[in-house]
Amino acid sequence: MRISSFISRSGQYFLAIGSIALTTAIFFTVREALDATVVALLYLIPLGLITAFWGLAPGITSALITFLTFNYFFIPPYYTLAVHRPADVVILLVFLVVAVVISQLVGRMQESLVTATAREREATQLYELSAALTGLHGDHAITQILAKQVRAVSQGEYVEIRITGAESFAFHLPETTSPLRPPELIVTIQTARDALGEILLWRAAPTISLGEKRLLETFASQGALALERARLAQTESRAKVLEESDHLKSILLSSVSHELRTPLSTIKAAASSLRGNEVSWDSPARPELIAAIDDEADHLNMLVGNLLDMSRIESGALKPKREWNILSEILGSVLARMRYSAEEHKFKVDVPENLPFVPVDYVQMEQVFTNLVSNSLKYAPSNTIICIRANIEGDTVRVQVRNQGPQVPSEHLERIFDKFYRITAADRVTGTGLGLSICKGIIEAHGGRIWAENMSDGFAFNFTLPLTWEGAPPPQFPMDTETE
Repeated sequence: MRISSFISRSGQYFLAIGSIALTTAIFFTVREALDATVVALLYLIPLGLITAFWGLAPGITSALITFLTFNYFFIPPYYTLAVHRPADVVILLVFLVVAVVISQLVGRMQESLVTATAREREATQLYELSAALTGLHGDHAITQILAKQVRAVSQGEYVEIRITGAESFAFHLPETTSPLRPPELIVTIQTARDALGEILLWRAAPTISLGEKRLLETFASQGALALERARLAQTESRAKVLEESDHLKSILLSSVSHELRTPLSTIKAAASSLRGNEVSWDSPARPELIAAIDDEADHLNMLVGNLLDMSRIESGALKPKREWNILSEILGSVLARMRYSAEEHKFKVDVPENLPFVPVDYVQMEQVFTNLVSNSLKYAPSNTIICIRANIEGDTVRVQVRNQGPQVPSEHLERIFDKFYRITAADRVTGTGLGLSICKGIIEAHGGRIWAENMSDGFAFNFTLPLTWEGAPPPQFPMDTETE
């Protein structure tokens, strides 16, 4: 490496001396036609060019050689370094000073140009790195961009970036094993608080300069800022998620505690009356108390079921156990179970007998009907009709649960299926606020769609279910046979 550099520098000196020799030969051929002062001025031209192309040191060396050749070949007496006339001494001294000054000025100008070009290149490279890192929020993505930029700028043989922290990892370019020798440069990725990692660079030749080292240290600082920004963003995001989670838990606990307390109070009161012999065996109040216990126990079971279903939906564990079922049978079992809670309302069911089988999870569809009917019972006025109808639309079956309750403002229609979202104040309506969210999760798990809409005389829930299952159409109903 040093030998190569020495040969390169020696070549510059040889070229500079060769240029002066060629210029001297040209001037020597016309020496009789040129004045010594003119020759001195003409010599300044190649001196400036030599300094501009090959640097200050070859320029100064050429100036000294030119001084000697000018005295030897162009100041009488020729072919000697002796000077007889005082005027010639002045010319030589002025020539030497001017040649050296011009060489220095041109050399400094050249160095300034090189420095300015290097600064501009560094600024461009820093801008490209900053632009590439902007918007990145992951440690792996930031590390990959940083490694690519470091290798492109340094022209390194091998670059490896090691990141420390909660998740320590390393990224290297190219995708090969690292050289067996130690790295030529190690730069720490350092923030004001602690070290986030380090950059390892292998480059045997040429030697890494101070300017390149400074630029790579700046790259490391940019990478550290990007990593710190990404980690702060992740921390902020986690904090928001935890805050929202705490808020939802508070809402859930408040709602569930209120919802559980009411049926438990009813069950406790009824059970205490029966146990304390306050009600005789033949009293007409006895069946009512037993029915109240049964209904409130069903209510508690539904509340707990909603909580478990919501947990499964959020964890992605809600997998329907689909089978070919008759929709009217599912709806019939739900309405039969809810006959006591729906005593103040009337049901109108319009489900055709020839409706084909639907591939659904029986228990989950019971939950959907239960929640939709329960919601309708809460908001619909007493002695009104709740209409449930189903019909075929293309390759889906559409179900509508319609009530005569108040309409919902259009801006809330899309959000009523969100968890804990209420339009009516929580103290004026019962429920955990999870029922419609569970319906949405179950219907979407079956490949269907659910939505709400305002009707001219009330409000309706709609959902669709596919009639095909794994590409197979619904099976045909068995035909009745007659025996003779």
